[in-house]
Amino acid sequence: MGEGRSPAFYWLAGFFGLFVLFLYGPMLVIFILSFQGPTGGLTFPMNGVSLHWFERLWNGGGIVNIHDAFVRSLELGLVVMVLTVVLSLSAGLAFRKKFGGSQLLFFVAVASLIVPSIVTSLGIALEFRLLDDFLKKHGPPWIADNLTTTMGTFTSGLGAHLTWTLPFGLLVMFAIFNRFDNRYEEAARDQGATPGQTLRYVILPIILTSVIGVGFFGFTLSWDEIARSSQAMGEHNTLPMELQALTTTVTTPEIYALGTATTGVSFAVIALALLGITTIRARQARHGSDAGQA
Repeated sequence: MGEGRSPAFYWLAGFFGLFVLFLYGPMLVIFILSFQGPTGGLTFPMNGVSLHWFERLWNGGGIVNIHDAFVRSLELGLVVMVLTVVLSLSAGLAFRKKFGGSQLLFFVAVASLIVPSIVTSLGIALEFRLLDDFLKKHGPPWIADNLTTTMGTFTSGLGAHLTWTLPFGLLVMFAIFNRFDNRYEEAARDQGATPGQTLRYVILPIILTSVIGVGFFGFTLSWDEIARSSQAMGEHNTLPMELQALTTTVTTPEIYALGTATTGVSFAVIALALLGITTIRARQARHGSDAGQA
């Protein structure tokens, strides 16, 4: 017979339960209140259950034009995802060999993680304002006469989001390649494979699940980003920025419906990533079993 658990275990378990409730309770409350009836308010008790506020949000008749903001955030997130994967993978491959200034380059690349996000956003905004002034003064007439600002979703906004997603992508890829077995590459080259063929048929299939994880992680970071977007997006807000701007003026559960919708997209992305990783691993295991039987 094993000894029973000490009272400290139950105290710690209770504390952990309260922490989880504190962490996820507000989100669950918002999810529930977003299904208020047409005459419902922002607090309990609920006045009916319906999809009224989601319909109102989707039809564009409420507090925000969800179509434009949603599409803008989705497009930006997809571009950030692709660039994060390409740049992180390229850097991971490059850093497998030592080169001059590699340590300095690494610290510069991940430094934005310790810089306050609002400072990063202000710095990017200032940089693009200086660029605007330079182009208006010294640029050709066809640019200077028509230029309003170079700030936008896919200029300053894209740069701001990459300062957030790239360091995480780099750290993940460095961890993957640190435990990568180089003997697979050596075997491929012994068989006459070129570096490009080795990358395509050996390295990428082995690390594919990690690459997918980096991509979807980059998308969710971009999708939910507010602080680094606050000063750098130009004239058009992303969906999280619209949500933040409405928190002080909203008077209907439509704000809850918007929060539920944006969170639902994040959960859907996570589910897709897990599904893709599980499918790839199952296929690799099946191929490995077939090869063993052969």
